[in-house]
Amino acid sequence: MNRLLDIQRLSVSFGGLHALRDLNFHVDEGEIVGVIGPNGAGKTTFFNMISGMVRPTAGEILFEGESLIGLDPNQVTQRGIARTFQNVRLFANMTILENVMVSQHCRTKQNAFGALLNTKGFKEEEAEIRRNAEEVLGFFGTRLVGYRLEQPASVLSYANRRRLEIARAMATRPKLILLDEPVAGMNPKESAELTGLISKLRDDWGFTVVMIEHDMNVVRDVSDRVVCLDYGETLAQGSFDEVSNNPAVIEAYLGRPLEKKA
Repeated sequence: MNRLLDIQRLSVSFGGLHALRDLNFHVDEGEIVGVIGPNGAGKTTFFNMISGMVRPTAGEILFEGESLIGLDPNQVTQRGIARTFQNVRLFANMTILENVMVSQHCRTKQNAFGALLNTKGFKEEEAEIRRNAEEVLGFFGTRLVGYRLEQPASVLSYANRRRLEIARAMATRPKLILLDEPVAGMNPKESAELTGLISKLRDDWGFTVVMIEHDMNVVRDVSDRVVCLDYGETLAQGSFDEVSNNPAVIEAYLGRPLEKKA
């Protein structure tokens, strides 16, 4: 497999606090990698550094062999990395369709001049953006399409807001999607449904996925490889069974081994 993301000796400190220390991490193209660890382990900080929201103190982040260090979040998105957030961040007063359309403007070619004069090129590009948005929203079945397209995002249930945020990430046409606790706050039925969709992000749409998640059943069911962080360092990595039965991981996080999937 081709190595898509390669992180070498990554460190970041906030004052005297080491959020990450000499972290080595990689993702191969086509993988689904689950990242686990106790609260405060540095998982979200790790995502923030990849996406350009936090500058590392030391180390390197390579995406397709080129450094991401020093890039702004919009530049990281243009390079092919999209993410969701632990706390859902939508444009609440925009419609569901508009939320997904606006996320695609990192890929547009028309400028303000075309928008002002409503040129043929601008109208054609906007029509393509709408078609792409509707296709992405259709990935989630009937939950975000039909009459819902013109509803404001604020009317959505919590689970559907999570789905919409994933749709926005998909619409940027990334190669790598970072999912920060995608099933947090969902009931078991909703979690099971979204678990299946995470697999389809790779299998049907070709995305490589890195997922932070506390629900070990989700991690078990979708991850090709699992990495456990603790105090900003890699505690263990390997298959789900290897990591979940690692004594250091059990002590730091799980409390007990999980039963193997039947």
